Amino acid sequence: MASTKEIKDRMRSIQDTLKITNAMYMISSSKLKRAKKALAATEPYFFKLQSEVGRILRHVPDLKNIYFENRDEKEHITRGFIVITGDKGMAGAYNHNVLKCAEEKMKEVDNYKLYVLGELGRHYFEKHGIHIEEQFHYAVQKPTLNRARKIMESVIQEYIDGNLDEIYIVFTKMENAVTEEVQCEKLLPLHKSDYHIKVPAGTILENFKFQPSPEEVMDRLVPDYLVGFIYGALVESFSSEQNARMLAMQSASDSAKSMLADLDIQYNRARQAAITQEITEVSAGAKAQKRKKRR
Repeated sequence: MASTKEIKDRMRSIQDTLKITNAMYMISSSKLKRAKKALAATEPYFFKLQSEVGRILRHVPDLKNIYFENRDEKEHITRGFIVITGDKGMAGAYNHNVLKCAEEKMKEVDNYKLYVLGELGRHYFEKHGIHIEEQFHYAVQKPTLNRARKIMESVIQEYIDGNLDEIYIVFTKMENAVTEEVQCEKLLPLHKSDYHIKVPAGTILENFKFQPSPEEVMDRLVPDYLVGFIYGALVESFSSEQNARMLAMQSASDSAKSMLADLDIQYNRARQAAITQEITEVSAGAKAQKRKKRR
């Protein structure tokens, strides 16, 4: 059995760890609330942009636009994957699930370009010899519209130049407080069928006038809509990471408390054994002294 000093030192170490896990839980909880509040403040604007794209397509169903091009007929398709991971670990299986999904999607095509957000993602792909086209620093710990816009501008230019035929984004969506799901969503090209442009017979449409043209209006709307989508994915991933870290820290705290309870029992037993040993030694010494006097 370990000595009382050894048990006490171990208990002190676990108590120090417990303080850290509790602090990390509170920090992640605060970050999660702020991120959700920021997303809720901007979502209505981007939902409105999406609805406006649908309205334009209802009025001009035959609209020709680069963002709606069907490039599936090309012999060799190049896909771009925006992969959102975390900068730090200690978040359960959060990063593992994203990287696993990204690798599965990458295996589906021969040609792809990888755009990585998060240090853990960068380390993983570099370790496995997978080329990273571009890495976006400082984007996952504090999602902002400006950072989302820079990501959009970088990949959309590759799409316009013909270097990318399709663009996907791999991120984690927080379904609820205990459930997270990795999703791979297609950013480009867009599909008109997704905007419900079918109009019932007899419906009177608004009289729209586009300046300078429907194509140029769409060229302005779609990039802003994609910024909103990427920003939403950044916030969802950030929220999922914080939630996963909260769950991991809660589990670690529970384990630490359980270990402290077990060690407390061991400490009391060791202390009791030491006291019993001392009493036995004192009693034996007293008996020896009595025998000595009798002689």
